[in-house]
Amino acid sequence: MPVDSENIMTNEEQAEKVWNKVRSTWVNDGEDDVFITSHQSAFLLAFRRSAFVAKIVENKPSIAKVIVTAPPIQEHLPTYQSLLENALLNVKTEDDLMRVLRQLRNQEMARIAFHDVLNNQSIKTSLLQVSTLADALITHAYHWLYSHLCERYGHPRNDSGDMHMYILGMGKLGGRELNFSSDIDLIFAYPEKGETQGGRKRIENQQFFTKLAQKLIQALNKITNDGQVYRVDMRLRPFGESGPLVLHFAALEDYYQEQGRHWERFAMIKARVINDDNSSNVQWLKGILHPFTFRRYLDFTTLDALRNMKKLIATEIRRRQLKNNIKLGAGGIREVEFFAQSFQLIHGGREPKLQSKSLLNTLDSLANLGIVELSVTDELTNDYLFLRKVEHSLQQYDDEQTQTLPEKTSQQQALVDILGLPDYATFLAELSNAMERIHGYFNELVEESHETHTEEDALFTACSDAWRLQLEHAEFAQLFTDFLSKREIEGAFSKLEDFKSKQRHYRIGQKGEDTLNKLLPEILYVLIIQHPNNTVQVLSRLLGVIEAITGRTTYLDLLLENPEVLKQLVRLCERSDWIAQEIRRFPLLLDELLTPLYLGQQNTDIATSKREYEEELRENMLRIEHDDVEMLMDAWRQFKLCQQLRIAASDISNSLPINNVSDKLTVLAEVLLEAVINAAWGQMQMRFGVPSHLEGNDKGFAVIGYGKLGGFELGYGSDLDLVFIHNAPRGISTDGKKSIEAQQFYIKLAQRVMHLLNTKTIFGQLYETDLRLRPSGNAGLLCCHIDGFEKYQREEAWTWEHQALVRARGICGDSALLDSFKRVRHDILCLPRDKSQLATEVCKMRAKMREHLLSNSTEKIDLKQCAGGITDIEFMAQYWVLAFAHDNEKMTQFPDNLRIFDIAAQENIIDKTTASKLQAAYLALREQYHHLTLADTKYADASEALEAIREKVKAHWNALFN
Repeated sequence: MPVDSENIMTNEEQAEKVWNKVRSTWVNDGEDDVFITSHQSAFLLAFRRSAFVAKIVENKPSIAKVIVTAPPIQEHLPTYQSLLENALLNVKTEDDLMRVLRQLRNQEMARIAFHDVLNNQSIKTSLLQVSTLADALITHAYHWLYSHLCERYGHPRNDSGDMHMYILGMGKLGGRELNFSSDIDLIFAYPEKGETQGGRKRIENQQFFTKLAQKLIQALNKITNDGQVYRVDMRLRPFGESGPLVLHFAALEDYYQEQGRHWERFAMIKARVINDDNSSNVQWLKGILHPFTFRRYLDFTTLDALRNMKKLIATEIRRRQLKNNIKLGAGGIREVEFFAQSFQLIHGGREPKLQSKSLLNTLDSLANLGIVELSVTDELTNDYLFLRKVEHSLQQYDDEQTQTLPEKTSQQQALVDILGLPDYATFLAELSNAMERIHGYFNELVEESHETHTEEDALFTACSDAWRLQLEHAEFAQLFTDFLSKREIEGAFSKLEDFKSKQRHYRIGQKGEDTLNKLLPEILYVLIIQHPNNTVQVLSRLLGVIEAITGRTTYLDLLLENPEVLKQLVRLCERSDWIAQEIRRFPLLLDELLTPLYLGQQNTDIATSKREYEEELRENMLRIEHDDVEMLMDAWRQFKLCQQLRIAASDISNSLPINNVSDKLTVLAEVLLEAVINAAWGQMQMRFGVPSHLEGNDKGFAVIGYGKLGGFELGYGSDLDLVFIHNAPRGISTDGKKSIEAQQFYIKLAQRVMHLLNTKTIFGQLYETDLRLRPSGNAGLLCCHIDGFEKYQREEAWTWEHQALVRARGICGDSALLDSFKRVRHDILCLPRDKSQLATEVCKMRAKMREHLLSNSTEKIDLKQCAGGITDIEFMAQYWVLAFAHDNEKMTQFPDNLRIFDIAAQENIIDKTTASKLQAAYLALREQYHHLTLADTKYADASEALEAIREKVKAHWNALFN
């Protein structure tokens, strides 16, 4: 409540006058001199610093005792619940309600201001207290009015019970950072249309909630003899001032889906349900607002909107000459908010920690996620809190909504006293420094990337001319003489001219053309800076990506607006043609580059990786109906593509050892396989029911992984060697309306799994699969009984099939069935074998493989099939398991080669030197093989290092097999 403060706050006699009134009240109440004297200096100081506190206490001296006897602010943040409940007990009319709300508001705000101006509490605590008080006043007013309206009109209801109107607190109220003398921005919504039930007069829900909204606004906003609770601003609601006061959820959803504007997304970041009752209705409301505000895949028109907002801010500062405004001026509070919320709009859909309503929490998260440097967020946090303290101090002087620096000397002195500064000049210097720092960071936001180059930047000028002008070869060469070799210049000119020629056939519109004209010079510039000696090869890969996205201006905008994303793309394309081809085929992978944090995976624990993949996949699938097979298949494929890119980026940046790369690729396949199995099971269950022998959640089904999947050694693009088994007894059928035999059910289930894995969609195959290792190979059943599997392994399987069993393990399925498979595998591998005969058969199989699979048409080296290659090492491991497991069952413990060598050494089957040398050779060859895949080639170049590795492996092979 604004007051004439010159005769109160600046005059010590006036402060003394108010204090004498307080003292006389305390004396009349029987308080002793010690109590009175102990608080005198505090109240005199508070009255001089806050005319508002003085005015409130002068009007009602008994409030002074509430102020000083409240619990310590630092230790106890009051919820105000019991205070308001007691105060509203005897309220019978709306006039009584307004009087009680205002009196309680004045009392509690005076208490907060008293402790603020004496610096008894931090500004963070003050912001939270002001916000908590606002929440309590709003919600208690709402519930009182709701109850009284229900007595007359009955209750609005839906299937969940009584329906409420939900109050969205926007801005600083939503962020629990409300300033002292603030208006409040609200939006009202209710779940469903209908009619009230049980009252004296039934009305439509829309009518009921409109009346409720009007009464709530009046209860808070109306100015009476006791002032007002809050100025209420409803202009942020859909359709603004011309729109209805309250909307049902369906209308709200339609509005934000079809007409929601960029500034509304910006505002909705802070939207918080004030009267959150944890009901399903609140979750429904949040489910409408969240996807509108935070988008998983960024629409890069957002960046244009942010840039426009920023320009509007700068224009407003110049036009209104907001030099002394700590909120709206250059470097003011609004610029800190814009800084944080810009990152929230860009990254919030991908990173839940950036969905906070609190600005301070957002700044912390930006630093923790590595998006903004800690030193920057620390400065912004400190400067923001300083400005908020100044703002509170200005507003607590007269309870006035102001962010303008005071002109009166008395107010200036009060401000510097509160801040603990020697004089006003010192304050202005500190304020100037803080606002300059903020404005500097504000200016760095959402700049057009090409603006970072100065006119004197000769290289960028050359890159721009090379793209925009029609140059002859000699002119092009002259531009880049100082930056590239002659060979690179010639190659770059050729690639660029070819690309220009292709572009002439595309109709991309003016906006696309403008974007491309800005982007191509940037690409050339970054490429030449990063890779001057490999420009032609990388340019070819990059132009392939650009060609694929030319018609999709969103992705062109992505690269133009995010210089770091462009640099990351250049780095990845330089290291891997496979990555370049993947991004070219599936441009959605460009979104992954928005968050470089994901591309530097340091976690190497298999169990942790699996949990992370499971959780992220679960979150991705929440938006998809379980019966929408097309959407499921696309979502799985997108998930795999994104995760593979993250792994590959970590691989080529050397942040993941080769065995951990395979671990991650393997557990990724496991997680996706399990998701596919569950989906296939659900689809089969709907058609046929389930086999009648099953109990609980059992499926009687399991997936066995062989080869690289079984041995935790998947590579990029590896196929999956699978075997399906079941345990249904004979004669069992399914329990659905359309009943079939259990054996037939499991065969159909396997077919369905294969369909979901192998089908090519616009996002490619999920995995190519190979079922030839099942009993009887291609002639066998797609899914066999575990007993039949065991019988085949004992009586019919060839030695090479037992070799394959070494690298087999259960991937997913019923635990009992997986245990049965584990037992069968153990028993088969432990069968007694003649070592000499086994060695002969292993060598014959190896020779047969080399004959059929090793190409002699190239001078390059096939790392898998060559003598001394990967397969030779794998065959040695398999031989040692089959030869020695009968006497040493520990040899069956693991399916992967590295740990097989470890066990063989521990059990003295081979010496430790042999084990370590084979492990080192195996890892080296696999690492090369991985990198060949990333380079999109099959064969390695001959080298002395590679030859040395092969010779060592051949020596061990010859020593073992003579």
